[in-house]
Amino acid sequence: MRAKRATSRTSLPDYVGPGLEILFVGINPGLRSMAVGHHFAGYSNRFWKLLYGARLVPEPLGPEDDRRLPQWGIGITNLIRRPTAGVGSLKAEEYMAGRKRLHSLVLRHRPRIIALLGMTLLPAIFPPRPGPSTAASIPPRPSPGWQPKRFANTRVFLLPNPSGRNAHYSYEAMLALFAVLRGATAGERASRN
Repeated sequence: MRAKRATSRTSLPDYVGPGLEILFVGINPGLRSMAVGHHFAGYSNRFWKLLYGARLVPEPLGPEDDRRLPQWGIGITNLIRRPTAGVGSLKAEEYMAGRKRLHSLVLRHRPRIIALLGMTLLPAIFPPRPGPSTAASIPPRPSPGWQPKRFANTRVFLLPNPSGRNAHYSYEAMLALFAVLRGATAGERASRN
């Protein structure tokens, strides 16, 4: 019975709830994550190690702990729900639908911070508007960290994709960025632990 449920899964669940400090938003589930039914389950994915390394959670966690994140004020979702081996096969319509779904999710749960896990997510949630100001709306190479625009009136923090395939950012550089999030939520986090 379990195997049948695993093969009929079409997406991973969102783990959200009231009082979230941070909502982590991935691009879309990878094939391994979908196969095991947990977020960021790729063998080389650094997400779980970064969460603990930055002290956003009080104990080491793995993909099987994804449903526990809300107890520490952390939510997790994906912009696009369809699993793929990489982002190359994702369609513009999927980004548009994902943006609308994320907007609704953020309005419903009101996290304090949206943490985008992947540099390509910034132009995906803030698409350029046609016209003369298009070039100025989102820089061609956005920088990680706090973003000047808000999404659904919520602060946005941009992080590199934690996949091990992302060789542009070392673990240490990513850990420093995750630690900024810890600093932004330190008071609330202390009251949960």
